[in-house]
Amino acid sequence: MSQRRVLKVFEQYQKARTEFVQMVAELATRPENIETLQNVGVISLLRTLLLDVVPTIQQTAALALGRLANYNDDLAEAVVKCDILPQLVYSLAEQNSFYKKAAAFVLRAVGKHSPQLAQAIVACGALDSLVICLEDFDPGVKEAAAWALRYIARHNAELSQVVVDAGAVPLLVLCIQEPEIALKRIAASALSDIAKHSPELAQTVVDAGAVAHLVQMLLNPDAKLKHQILSALSQVSKHSVNLAEMVVEAEIFPVVLTCLKDKDEYVKENASALIREIAKHTPELSQLVVNAGGVAAVIDCIGSCKGNTRLPGIMMLGYVAAHSENLAMAVIISKGIPQLSVCLSEEPEDHIKAAAAWALGQIGRHTPEHARAVAVTNTLPVLLSLYMSTESSEDLQVKSKKAIKSILQKCTYLPALEPFLYDAPPSILKHVVAQFSKVLFPWIFRYTSAEGGQLSTT
Repeated sequence: MSQRRVLKVFEQYQKARTEFVQMVAELATRPENIETLQNVGVISLLRTLLLDVVPTIQQTAALALGRLANYNDDLAEAVVKCDILPQLVYSLAEQNSFYKKAAAFVLRAVGKHSPQLAQAIVACGALDSLVICLEDFDPGVKEAAAWALRYIARHNAELSQVVVDAGAVPLLVLCIQEPEIALKRIAASALSDIAKHSPELAQTVVDAGAVAHLVQMLLNPDAKLKHQILSALSQVSKHSVNLAEMVVEAEIFPVVLTCLKDKDEYVKENASALIREIAKHTPELSQLVVNAGGVAAVIDCIGSCKGNTRLPGIMMLGYVAAHSENLAMAVIISKGIPQLSVCLSEEPEDHIKAAAAWALGQIGRHTPEHARAVAVTNTLPVLLSLYMSTESSEDLQVKSKKAIKSILQKCTYLPALEPFLYDAPPSILKHVVAQFSKVLFPWIFRYTSAEGGQLSTT
């Protein structure tokens, strides 16, 4: 009888601990409860339960800590100050898969907030344990570890290099080849966050053989996976000509063009961004994009979407047109100007209008033929109104003025210039007068050129 009473007391104690930690984990899912939980010192209580003899209590305590740390940086710092991280790192190597997932979740939740908190995770020796988890038999453990590594690497080049030095990249490349879609997604995202910081880090991703596998997976129907893959390839391509060429050599075309027609807006945006990062480097890469049908495909994509989804495509057209007269003409032939004019007139956000103004300026700055192609679409008055509007952002005003100046200095189509004689401010009007003079009095320019003089346009 005495033994039964003793056991009953311990059963009740275990039941109470279980109910407590489950309730805290549940309460931590609601933002309105977070401040109260913090004020009653819940972090210290959960730290004790991480060492509980009952595995389910340990796991639930870790889950609760992860949810709390995920909420804000103050709670994440409290987790660090309570010396919880070393216990979690130890558990990653010793405990079962359920606890490993929970522990990795806490590390991820702490590391996401700032480089300082991510560095605290590195300092407690977590990276080696997380990298070992990437080889775990359980896909869920691999996924949780990849999440944590991604949140450490995303902050800066130094932390990314630490992740690379721990040997994470080859294992992340293996993870993208696993059958589980969720694991593929986060592994691709982690590679993207590593590659984005520097050419050297991007080269590490390339050297691990990631590019070929990423390109092959673009045929996967999962939209979230595709936009993570496109992001990773963009981050590799953006740094240098050599890296962009490596992505192209992996036969990114024409597969990437099909992504421009995807139903998912993020897939469209990231596909446009990838093509932009390739095209911006050299005329040769831009010509390759043109030959593959990339310009026409991007223009169609711009016409099928709105808002920020359009932005990388707009910039891509500007980069292509900036390289040479022939490439600018390819944008004109593909009917890029009317689409850019629509963006300039219809988009509510100034940064998108500014990008469209810049792209139009890059198209029109080459020859009178290019300038006329822009002018006949009635784009110049729109640019002028944006430049003169007090509601326009400073960047939009600057880009509109530069675009007007670039186009006017080449434009000899007088009907498009006439409205400027009445509406333009002196800073614009002088360029209009100069163009009228070039057309109506060309002998003046021949004379001044022959004499080495300069015609005044003030």
